[in-house]
Amino acid sequence: MATASLQPCSTLTRSTRLALNSSTVNRASKRQMLQAMAVYPGVYSKSKLVGKPVHSAGRWSMSLGKGNYPEIEPNQLSPSHRIEQFYACINNKNKMELGDFISDDCCFEDYSFFNPFRGRKEVIHFLEQLLECTGKNVKFTVESVYEGDQFTVGVMWHLEWKDKFIPFTRGSSFYECSKQGQRLVIKKARVMIESPIKPGMLSLTLLKMVRTLFDEFPKAAEGFLQKPQAIVQLLLKIYIIFLEPFVHPILQCYINVWKIVAQLLSNIFNILLTVSKIIFK
Repeated sequence: MATASLQPCSTLTRSTRLALNSSTVNRASKRQMLQAMAVYPGVYSKSKLVGKPVHSAGRWSMSLGKGNYPEIEPNQLSPSHRIEQFYACINNKNKMELGDFISDDCCFEDYSFFNPFRGRKEVIHFLEQLLECTGKNVKFTVESVYEGDQFTVGVMWHLEWKDKFIPFTRGSSFYECSKQGQRLVIKKARVMIESPIKPGMLSLTLLKMVRTLFDEFPKAAEGFLQKPQAIVQLLLKIYIIFLEPFVHPILQCYINVWKIVAQLLSNIFNILLTVSKIIFK
């Protein structure tokens, strides 16, 4: 069997060295993608891998594989990798492993809700409801991951149904992680979702009005900004004393009517769904 003699790098031509380096990098990139797909099986989109681990100094370890070219292995304590695993767990609908990502004192703020979810139990319950609502076909597609200092991670994402983009589902999430033994857990999360309502210039007009009021009445503005809940409670008391006796019956009637309408629409939808299954079976 023929053997190839090894030559010092200095004796190789420039074109030969470039070809060898390019071949090594290409093979390492393919190996890296396969490893990433194995570690994050639920984080992908169509033909390209998304949620790609962030490259930075000290974040990757190099070793020689069986083919004598570098294998790139991510540090398992990297916050960005941990958050990618979290989204993969959600996409795979793995309720049993959700608790592995949440700290005991976790605070999960989804700005679609008035109040944050506090504590491990509340957060896990919310995430389980999220899995139930998304079903088996709706998945998170991670567009990009950004890692900051002190175990902080920012994520840009959107939802897809069977690889089809769902309108008005783009969002961004920001996570603060902490060490718990040999793994990282989510200590704090903030989630912001695209609003289906697009006020456009109206939002700037409202901002201008609020700014004008603050400038004209600076003392009242300072008091409001320092204790906004006190103003809200005062307005609530005024409403309860003067307006609730008249408004409440009207609102109750309105809510009851819409409950009946919603139930009726739900029944009609179920009937149409059953008929369509019979016809197109």
